[in-house]
Amino acid sequence: MTKMCKLALLALLLQAPLFLGKSTSAQQPVNWSTAMAATLMEHNTGQPGQSLTRWSYWKGYTLNGIEMLWSSTGDQRYLTYIRQQIDPLIDKNGHLVNISVSSLDNSMAGNIVVGLYEHTHDPRYRVAAMEIRHAMADFPRNPDGGFWHAKKLTGQMWIDGVFMGQMFLLRYGQSIGDSHECFDEAIRQITVFADHARKNRTGLYYHAWTADPAISKVIGGHGQTWADPTTGLSSEVWSEGLGWYALVTTEALARIPKGYPGREKVLKIYKDLAAGLERYQDPATGGWFMVVDKPKAQDNWIDPSGTSMFVYSIERGIEMGILSKRQYAPVVAHGYQAIVHSAHISPEGMVDIIDGCDGLCVQASYDDYIHCKRRPNAKEAVAGFLWATAIVEKPRTGAFLTKAK
Repeated sequence: MTKMCKLALLALLLQAPLFLGKSTSAQQPVNWSTAMAATLMEHNTGQPGQSLTRWSYWKGYTLNGIEMLWSSTGDQRYLTYIRQQIDPLIDKNGHLVNISVSSLDNSMAGNIVVGLYEHTHDPRYRVAAMEIRHAMADFPRNPDGGFWHAKKLTGQMWIDGVFMGQMFLLRYGQSIGDSHECFDEAIRQITVFADHARKNRTGLYYHAWTADPAISKVIGGHGQTWADPTTGLSSEVWSEGLGWYALVTTEALARIPKGYPGREKVLKIYKDLAAGLERYQDPATGGWFMVVDKPKAQDNWIDPSGTSMFVYSIERGIEMGILSKRQYAPVVAHGYQAIVHSAHISPEGMVDIIDGCDGLCVQASYDDYIHCKRRPNAKEAVAGFLWATAIVEKPRTGAFLTKAK
């Protein structure tokens, strides 16, 4: 296969970034974040056949990372790229094109739509964000107020969904409207999930909980239902899912004003989570295991996706003055080394993120989690790598222009 064919195939499969300029396998970029962004921009231009996935949580998650680089560098190419990725999905009047919010996953990309409204004041983005907001108004929920992860998943709260839905609502409430309703909802979802899914006093959380284990759907697990018949809980603390939760708690603390009712509950959840993450960080690698609280269990392995999320969340907590820099900066530094260790530059100048899992649903057992199929450049691992490196490398490229409230 020729070099050009290889590059085309890698781009098609969303393989990791092109290192712009002359490169060899021995070279490393000065900033891993900008190297990652450069490849995404090179191979996913927004033109037909050359885009990130049409509309998905991963699209929003990745573009949020690109937005961080725009904010820290002021480089207009980043904002232009975000618009290239979103504009084909919104018509001239701002209406979403063939997009359904039947799952909380599909609300996540709304976060970057609100961001585009913040940065450009183009009313089309406001209209599009309002449509997503309207779609969530009657989203099904349990009697305690917790959203189902999807309209077809009766009674099920997934930790992923807490992140997906609240990332949108928090930003919508801050920048467009319905601030009290949106902030109240975000606090409700974060705290309701914590009440159900907290694992003893570890500060950590199980992947999912269902209000009715008897009718829980089969989601993976070789034909078994994942929910414990008594507690309704899934079996394990999954690193990537816990990473989603770590991100959304920092987002809530950044956007909800101090003194707002219920914010202190989120603050305690976050501090307890940070302490738990410090406790379970692998002393040898600086990373976190796929099943976070079982580091010595058979076949467990360091997950680059969850590790990236934890690094970002803890560094964000330090920036906001919530976490002690003296205590947690070493956690971030060690975690960053684990992330960089997962990145390899190929002879073609590509940066590969190894050993991630792609699109994992709730699993039935420990074995199902750790034996998920791993592959280079799993989408969530690539996006998480971008977030983590963007915030840790920020002093080398400037301060974020958008400060936490």
